[in-house]
Amino acid sequence: MHQRREAARLHWDEIARVPNTLVRVREMLLRSPRSAILICAHRASAYADLSKMKVRCLPTQWSFALLTALLILPGCKKPSAISAEKAKANVVLLTQATHSDVAEVRSGLPQGAKFLSGLFATGKPASDDPHGARNALETARNKVQDLRVSKGTFFAVSGTDGTVIRNDQDPDSMAGRSLMLSFPALKAAVAGQYVETRGSMPEAAGVRGRADGQWVAAQPVLQGAEVKGLYVTGWSWSAYARRLEFALASNLRGALAEGEKLPLTYVYLVVGKEVFGAPISPEVNAQAIAKLSPLVNASATTPTTFELEIAGREFGLAVELAPDLGTDVAVAVLRSET
Repeated sequence: MHQRREAARLHWDEIARVPNTLVRVREMLLRSPRSAILICAHRASAYADLSKMKVRCLPTQWSFALLTALLILPGCKKPSAISAEKAKANVVLLTQATHSDVAEVRSGLPQGAKFLSGLFATGKPASDDPHGARNALETARNKVQDLRVSKGTFFAVSGTDGTVIRNDQDPDSMAGRSLMLSFPALKAAVAGQYVETRGSMPEAAGVRGRADGQWVAAQPVLQGAEVKGLYVTGWSWSAYARRLEFALASNLRGALAEGEKLPLTYVYLVVGKEVFGAPISPEVNAQAIAKLSPLVNASATTPTTFELEIAGREFGLAVELAPDLGTDVAVAVLRSET
């Protein structure tokens, strides 16, 4: 017995001597006493396997003292809390990206609309020449730098009644469809104003099998002072969530230190009471985020954080309003350390 006690003491001394030992997880000892324990102390961390420590050989009073110490150490943080804290910087990065993305559209769309005016100057209905409309759309985007790098998932031209003449996609599922039915606010563009709005047009969806919506912007196409049509661009929420998710993954990979693991991350757009993720993101995540009503205390200056468990895994969530995308729209980063 004396030898077992001495062995346990030596193992504990070895852990205590590990530099930068961080006390992180108290719950793991209670939840799974035969698994590896993450023993934490201030500013440090070290894993100790119970089989190596011979913890089961410790006298009862030793075991109780060790357990009590782990439970009361103030420096301990749950994995979800650590993830939530790190997700704050991630979501700030992405809300900044939304500002840049919208700025490109605001700058580029009025310039691009000038290249579409010729489509309405032939004396024939522009709808009779969808091929010419497609060429005009390509020219407009190629001639304007902000449009070349725009994150828009579609560009389209319509008549003043909002009926799409052509978009830049093949196949074109929007042709002949009314923009006004899905985005009533675009009527202001027919009156000569640049307009940003949101709605839901099935033909512009970026995912199949579940709901999607879109953010859109429209610029009047003029001949002289007369509005002849609309130049429209935008992105579906699901496609835009994927764009932000890729941007975050690239940033995380670039900042990864040697030996570090890439965290599991998802990006969602919270639009009112709806939550939209990338096409392949788990829908259960979006449902869990929606249950939190994340917009209630959301801010455009300071991320709001949450801790949650989804399908047995702990996550941290950070949410920040993205006012450039409209009122009641926020970016949400769901993160879990690996």
